[in-house]
Amino acid sequence: MELMDASLNVASYNIHKGLSQFNRRLTVHEMRERLGALGTDIVFLQEVQHSHSQRASRFQHWPSQPQHEFLAGHIYTEFAYGKNCVYDTGHHGNAILSRHKILSWENEDISAHAYESRGMLHCEIEVPGIASPVHCINVHLALNEGGRRRQLAQIAARVHKMVPDGAPLILAGDFNDWRMRACTFFKGELGLAEVFETHHGKPARSYPSILPMFQLDRIYVRGFSIDTAHVHTGNAWHRISDHAALSAKLHLAG
Repeated sequence: MELMDASLNVASYNIHKGLSQFNRRLTVHEMRERLGALGTDIVFLQEVQHSHSQRASRFQHWPSQPQHEFLAGHIYTEFAYGKNCVYDTGHHGNAILSRHKILSWENEDISAHAYESRGMLHCEIEVPGIASPVHCINVHLALNEGGRRRQLAQIAARVHKMVPDGAPLILAGDFNDWRMRACTFFKGELGLAEVFETHHGKPARSYPSILPMFQLDRIYVRGFSIDTAHVHTGNAWHRISDHAALSAKLHLAG
């Protein structure tokens, strides 16, 4: 097999259900423009609103499609959605958008308790220039420390069970890791490197987007070298979600 340039541009973004901070404005149309301009191959999205009957009535330009399909537009031809939180008016969860073929996907329930529904969306993606499928895992972890600790163990268990040792792996999302414990855990347990910690010396400040102070959003990789890593801030971004978007350019290692 003749290998092409095995580079991959990825992004992770908590989109706050396509609404501005405090849910004042519908921002999913601006999000589609901003995400399209990033030139990414794979996007990990958290807090994706699949449907919400009340908000669809409230906001005039609420998309008729689920948000992940609307954001995919004509750029990302493949997508997977993991339904996590279900309520009377609709449901939301995590999604992965891809320019490349999604070979398989599964959403695993990792809820820490009955009042906070969380999932782990795992896709295998066929990427030109990379011989084996790239495993992509998208998470949004619990707000409490005990719940996150259990969820980190669940992520590690799934990787050990479902991801071959030599397979390229990307784990991204909103980790709510206020105490900065996930990086050490994933490095020791799974051999994962956080892209901003590796490239810039520390994880990115991503929350709140208007004045980022907390390092909640992460992109972890195994089997890749890191060319660039960016936090997307400024007026064009902080007006459309309470989290900043992260992006990175990766190359297959070796």
